[in-house]
Amino acid sequence: MRLAFVVDPLEKLKAYKDSSIAMMREAARRGHEVHALQARDMSAAADGKIRAATVALALRDDDHDWYRAGSPSRSVLADFDVVLMRKDPPFDQEYYYATLLLDGVQANGGRVVNSPRALRDWNEKLSILAFPKLAPPTLVASAMDELHAFVDEHRDVVMKKLDGMGGAMIFRVRAEDPNRNVIVETMTSLGSVTVMAQRYIPEIADGDKRVLVIDGKPFSHCLARIPKKGETRGNLAAGGTGVARPITARDREIGEAVGRDLVKAGIVFAGLDVIGDYLTEVNVTSPTCIVEIAEQTGKNAARDLLDVLEKGR
Repeated sequence: MRLAFVVDPLEKLKAYKDSSIAMMREAARRGHEVHALQARDMSAAADGKIRAATVALALRDDDHDWYRAGSPSRSVLADFDVVLMRKDPPFDQEYYYATLLLDGVQANGGRVVNSPRALRDWNEKLSILAFPKLAPPTLVASAMDELHAFVDEHRDVVMKKLDGMGGAMIFRVRAEDPNRNVIVETMTSLGSVTVMAQRYIPEIADGDKRVLVIDGKPFSHCLARIPKKGETRGNLAAGGTGVARPITARDREIGEAVGRDLVKAGIVFAGLDVIGDYLTEVNVTSPTCIVEIAEQTGKNAARDLLDVLEKGR
């Protein structure tokens, strides 16, 4: 197969932790061609074809020198067997435009993973609203009085931006917090920005688990991201420690329930955030944690993903 990965600049990717590189390496091990491009290099012409400057990659096992890139060539993206959209958020206007161009790849008979429409429809925070029985008590609002009422009801709440990532702009707000008013005012820009509030889940101390779902099936192991001392955020980018574990029966239940809808939407690879027994996020843009799980357990989710891609060719 010929695979095209839409990624951030290659020189900025970190092989010791990047799931996209793990996917590329597994594809190369199987003899597939691996190509890379940036979303900004895509263009649409009058003939309706989506083209981009792509480079062929030779993958290496050295994490400090992990690839050799060929000369750029102008390629029709629908000519690849699979185009994998792996650009990291933020999901801004340029990201949105990229998904529309990837729609054009599909219109010309190409295969895009994950589905461009699903990338637009499945907001990584708001998607949990489709699974109320799996999620903790949650409020999405911009009205400050509603948010204060939610804090009064649940006494201990986590508040986060809808477009945040890596643990950025997440606050724990207790009912008696003397900074409560200013947190709500700042998060909502005085009631003009919509945010999410969730009842605080004490089990965060045992880790914010990343449960990978591949073609609707939860992977056998997850990565529990355990907050550092004095923190309530488990995100690795916020200093959390990743500990790989077999998934629990509840993790599997959540993964299978969400996975059924993911498959219908054309989402082949997703990462669910699970704290305790609750689903807190559905990550579909560029889910990670493949490398950490593989290093600690020998279980490589990239293999399962490539199995699925090969079956679909």
